[in-house]
Amino acid sequence: MSAWWQSAVIYQVYPRSFQDSNGDGIGDLRGIEQRLDTLKELGVDAIWISPIFPSPQADFGYDVADYRGVDPRFGTLEDFDSLLAAAHARGLKLLLDFVPNHTSSEHPWFLESRSSRDNPKRDWYLWRDARPDGGPPNNWISDFGGSAWEWDEATGQYYYHAFLKEQPDLNWRNPEVRIAMLDVLRFWFARGVDGFRIDVLWHMVKHQDFPDNPANDEWREGWPEYMAVHQLHSTDQPEVHDIAAEMRAIADDFGARVLIGEIYLPVPRLVRYYGSAERPGVHLPFNFQLIGAEWNAPSLARMIADYEGALPCGGWPNWVLGNHDRPRIATRVGEAQARVAMMLLLTLRGTPTLYYGDELGLADVAIPADRIQDPRELNEPGIGMGRDPVRTPMAWDASAHAGFSSGEPWLPLHDDWTTRNVAAERDDPRSMWRLTQALLALRHARPALATGDWHAIEAGGDLLAYERRLGDERLVVVLNLGDRPQNFAIPEWAEGLSVLLAARSGDDPALLGPNEGYILG
Repeated sequence: MSAWWQSAVIYQVYPRSFQDSNGDGIGDLRGIEQRLDTLKELGVDAIWISPIFPSPQADFGYDVADYRGVDPRFGTLEDFDSLLAAAHARGLKLLLDFVPNHTSSEHPWFLESRSSRDNPKRDWYLWRDARPDGGPPNNWISDFGGSAWEWDEATGQYYYHAFLKEQPDLNWRNPEVRIAMLDVLRFWFARGVDGFRIDVLWHMVKHQDFPDNPANDEWREGWPEYMAVHQLHSTDQPEVHDIAAEMRAIADDFGARVLIGEIYLPVPRLVRYYGSAERPGVHLPFNFQLIGAEWNAPSLARMIADYEGALPCGGWPNWVLGNHDRPRIATRVGEAQARVAMMLLLTLRGTPTLYYGDELGLADVAIPADRIQDPRELNEPGIGMGRDPVRTPMAWDASAHAGFSSGEPWLPLHDDWTTRNVAAERDDPRSMWRLTQALLALRHARPALATGDWHAIEAGGDLLAYERRLGDERLVVVLNLGDRPQNFAIPEWAEGLSVLLAARSGDDPALLGPNEGYILG
């Protein structure tokens, strides 16, 4: 019998932008609870909420000042308990975002660590002396630009931060840090949380000698600065797998829970985070390949087959089209092809994660210069790394501020919000929302689509085709990734199958129009 998270579809909520309940322009926990019925109607199975912990919001919650509370902007612990109970009452699982690599510079632990060199918590963070010339200890670069080392005048040392200087990295080689942070998992699991997405899991351990990272000779002007070096010594160290195994043991102690690791690595290194039968790692190392994929049938077919082939024994696949850090799928492939991409996401073998707003076909939103919020864009403007365009408010209806808030939203809405919203698309049988709902309903109705095997079908041209099979149940998925009509030779064994779902205008299964797809079963 499969685990619940294997057949589930996870829906990512960016809490600042989902639903505001008090008119301050920022989404909150009560707002999420207000929209649970709509998410249930859509057909998702679990909700993952980006960070809600107390934070100065230097990086919008990924700078945590207290791992056991709720930021007042989002509500209270009581609001969280209410949301969790309401989700569970509807059969929805709830996942939180765990940020273990770094804290806020305002976290009490760091304030103690920074207070003196002999403070008991000094070694909870990564402090190092300057080089003889007074410069940083090595050439490591922050993912947000500039040196990853910040000088502390009071104690005469540098501290390490893989991201903003307001996000000092924890020292996971210190056993006291491990105990304290793993207790955070226990705290929320005991409260009833069904799992965690673990932020930047592959960053958590650094080479103990802090050598320079090798230069990237392919780096070019206009690329993010951190890519000027290969992060050989600052990420993906062997010891991180021990930590993943400890986290997994805790999750397993609490029963049917899931751990999802954020890991941007090539597939051969990514799949190591599944661990082994003797030492399991996270249940789902996030597979981000679709986010950066070359969007054509041959390359996608090869990528899917290679990923399936790389999975370890017992490793369950997963797929993601977008998230709070990357351009939306409708921006990357266009509105028409985004429908095909949704069919792909929800019919591949494995657990899919759906980013809020993608069920509307929402694209990136242009943010005026005076409305930019993202520190990544402010630190390195003009190179396309800003994340505000994919974090804009959800549109629920055509009322003021799209039903998101009674006040001015923290970021601007998309221009066509009066027609691209949940209420409008719910009433349109040809909308992206209705297509997504139909796909989710089909996943629930057809076990082969939820947990069956995946087998490639030769198609040619711009067509991507594959079979999903479980026992005697066999389904065929055919997708046209191009802008021209394509002929498809239906396999002989599938000639008697009926069309279960179609995103197309014609009725001949041997011919697909541009940007069309269907499922036979």
